[in-house]
Amino acid sequence: MIFDLIIKNGTLVNHAGIGSGDIGVIGGKIAAVGDLLTQSAAQIIDAKGLHILPGIIDSQVHFREPGLEWKEDLETGANAAVLGGVTSVFEMPNTNPTTSTIDDLQEKVRRATGRMSCDFAFYAGATGENTGQLAELEREIGCAGIKVFMGASTGKLLVKDDVSVGQILQNINRRAAFHCEDEYILEQRRELARFDDPTSHHEVRNEEAALNCTKRLIRLAREHKKRVHVLHISTASEMHLLKEHKDLATIEVLPNHLSFAAPDIYEKIGTLGQQNPPIREQYHQDALWAAIANGLVDVIGSDHAPHTLEEKAKPYPTSPSGTPGVQTMLPVMLTHVANGRLSLLRLVDLLCHGPQRIFGLVNKGRMALGYDADFTLVDIKQKRIIQNDWIASKSQWTPFHGFEAIGWPTHTIVRGNIVMGNGEIIGRGLGQPLEFLENLK
Repeated sequence: MIFDLIIKNGTLVNHAGIGSGDIGVIGGKIAAVGDLLTQSAAQIIDAKGLHILPGIIDSQVHFREPGLEWKEDLETGANAAVLGGVTSVFEMPNTNPTTSTIDDLQEKVRRATGRMSCDFAFYAGATGENTGQLAELEREIGCAGIKVFMGASTGKLLVKDDVSVGQILQNINRRAAFHCEDEYILEQRRELARFDDPTSHHEVRNEEAALNCTKRLIRLAREHKKRVHVLHISTASEMHLLKEHKDLATIEVLPNHLSFAAPDIYEKIGTLGQQNPPIREQYHQDALWAAIANGLVDVIGSDHAPHTLEEKAKPYPTSPSGTPGVQTMLPVMLTHVANGRLSLLRLVDLLCHGPQRIFGLVNKGRMALGYDADFTLVDIKQKRIIQNDWIASKSQWTPFHGFEAIGWPTHTIVRGNIVMGNGEIIGRGLGQPLEFLENLK
């Protein structure tokens, strides 16, 4: 057997554990796993000293296209992804226009094809007007599912009342993703924002706003017997609640909430640390880490949501919420592995197996025969300081500027194509729409 690609001499991290081995690729698929040192291939990567992970999946990014391309676009966002070792992304619908019709979704797929360097899927945004089309929309090729903003959004994507959320749940079949902050509580607390003082951000968007919204969602999901994915959980109380509802709810956390704490982060970097839901006090971060340790958390996503430095320089609360993150997610989390906060196998479960399992991804997220040949090669001992000038996003900054990372991606391989090698993008525009078990036609 002659392979298209062999990755040899590496340390594999997959369902079988961690151990030495080689991988053979034919036609973009994994064709062999084991000892292939005597086999031939058109291309060979010597991965000595490197760990080979299944391709990293970032299941929450905002790439801002169409309509907000001065912040980011599909091409630059994907380039940032592959430089950070990410092989697939799920992109969010709060663009201009929003991704809330079949035509909008198909237009995004068209824009991405031939430009994005990683594989991609797009969430469709639920509104008060499109509930009758959601079942058809969520089955479209390239659709990651339905996204619902119960708070922290504007215009038609903001769905804050229980009746509208219930109608959405009634009309969908797949697992939908939710931003849970209670808009009614946020409206009452906006006057608590102290001008030019971002340390008040987590006071305005308090724990009650998050918990009350998540409670409402769980009640509605149980009433309608539908599965939900609760994005970027940031509070101890939500984790305590959700452990009683794992039959219908899956959980995402973010590297930012695992790495920063209030008020320190706001005092250090100001509005560059402003995001929704906010970075909170240390005891909340401790609860998130406990939920990772006890298996409660299903997925880590970056919530990559770039804004320009000029926009971020506006005085709080006129400054926008959101930070870049797709490129730094893996180095930051590998550093937490190096520091003993979680195992490498648990990280692979959160960044690869978890998204595949809960969203029903086809041929992704696992290093197994017949699956797509998506791999992220990392040097778990390499130390590097994350700097703004490394960031490929149009925003050109990161809240992790100055962070000493222990562990670094060296190669990003998408369906057997080496798209990033040793810090350089060498395969552009090769991304394809992701497929899901529930939108196969």
